[in-house]
Amino acid sequence: MRVLAVVFVVLAALSALPAAAQAEVTWLCLPGSSPNPCDESLDTTVQEADGGSRVESPQRDPRPRVDCFYVYPTVSDQVGPNANKAKDPEVQAIARFQAQRFSQQCRVFAPVYRQGTVPALLAETRSEAARELAYSDVREAWQEYLRVHNGGRPVVLIGHSQGTTMLRALMRREIDNDESLRRRLVSALLLGGNVLVEKGRPIGGDFANVPACSRPGQYGCVVAWSAFNETPPSDSRFGRSPSEGSLGSPFGPRYEVLCTDPERLARDENPLTTYVRTDRFPGLIGASLLYFYGGEQPSAPTPWLQPADRYTGRCATENGANVLKIDRVGNARKLNPSPDDTWGLHLGDVNLAYGELEDIVGAQTRGYFKLAVGFGRMKRAVGVRRGRFAVRCRARGFARRTCAVRAYVRRGARKLRVGAGKAGLMGRSARVRLRLNGRGRRVLRSRGSKSLRVLLEARVRDRAGRFGSARRRFAIKSRR
Repeated sequence: MRVLAVVFVVLAALSALPAAAQAEVTWLCLPGSSPNPCDESLDTTVQEADGGSRVESPQRDPRPRVDCFYVYPTVSDQVGPNANKAKDPEVQAIARFQAQRFSQQCRVFAPVYRQGTVPALLAETRSEAARELAYSDVREAWQEYLRVHNGGRPVVLIGHSQGTTMLRALMRREIDNDESLRRRLVSALLLGGNVLVEKGRPIGGDFANVPACSRPGQYGCVVAWSAFNETPPSDSRFGRSPSEGSLGSPFGPRYEVLCTDPERLARDENPLTTYVRTDRFPGLIGASLLYFYGGEQPSAPTPWLQPADRYTGRCATENGANVLKIDRVGNARKLNPSPDDTWGLHLGDVNLAYGELEDIVGAQTRGYFKLAVGFGRMKRAVGVRRGRFAVRCRARGFARRTCAVRAYVRRGARKLRVGAGKAGLMGRSARVRLRLNGRGRRVLRSRGSKSLRVLLEARVRDRAGRFGSARRRFAIKSRR
């Protein structure tokens, strides 16, 4: 690895080529485009511990309800501080390695951006101006996505390493203080990039309004970790609050690096579900992966492999660093920190727990589209005058629109509607006036002064397509 590091430094020193002039947004992954590295075969060989194997063919949702906006890590082998917007082999490869499997659940959008290059990273020659240039492309792509492609749809942000740095800045500058955009945020998967929170709190630091994810199904929050299988050295690149910021990020001893436990968020007590690509990664990162695996990458006849090697992962604080501690199960292959100990298992941050990331996004999507609906406090019986009565509908969730309430009575196995009403939800609750229909008035008159037991059903649907419902049995009586 010393030789590889020297190669990086030499390449960086050869030239500081100027970055290409700003142009229109270039999409690496765009729904409906071809070729599209995020929309290729997901066939997966699953290796069993007993030596057997099987092939699975995951299916994509033909009508996904959410979008994914992915920003890739440092992979460009181009010489100079910033890459141009060419779709180089390593850029296409990383989209397959990290973003492709999310296409089962979302429409994947991934811009090409003038990122800081691998040679510049290893030579430590990147400047704040180079980072701002890279960020300007990501911001431009995000704005085009919102303007042209989003249409009010909820979105998952996905980033790793430099991609996480870009998305941290994007969230701080564009999303955290914009309530309308926060309402669309299903999740932010910000891996391998030192997301900061105030010490002892799930919020503060990078974001004032977007908290860390702490329970299964929680949405509108951040998932973050950096993987290590050895105690992080005192100069580790991840797990520690930096002494200086980048792109306006916070820094210093007031903050700590966020780590969210993937097994807990996925509600999974089993070892991590690892998915890896079987095609060789090109370029300098491919050379680092050879050292990471201690030899050739795992192989199989399908594009994807779930290897028999299994690992566990838990958040831990070791040597003052907050990291996802990876341990082998049984005789699993030993993974090597790469390029050196200060990086930990950075190259495997996504793939080691890819199955858990899929489960987390799935649970968050279901939670996002499920509104909590109920009825406000009401008397045990409500009076009806001129065929009308009112109840209070309550709903918790974003972008609420209307609450529709219907009243039913049971006749044997049948459920007969006797009234209905609806109202717009401007806040958390609304007074809904119901009007009895002819059947309801007849049934109520036939009871005289006695109360009529009805079943109230409230349904709330918002502009994003989220839905929730509630039921309550209730008594009404005539007020003459």
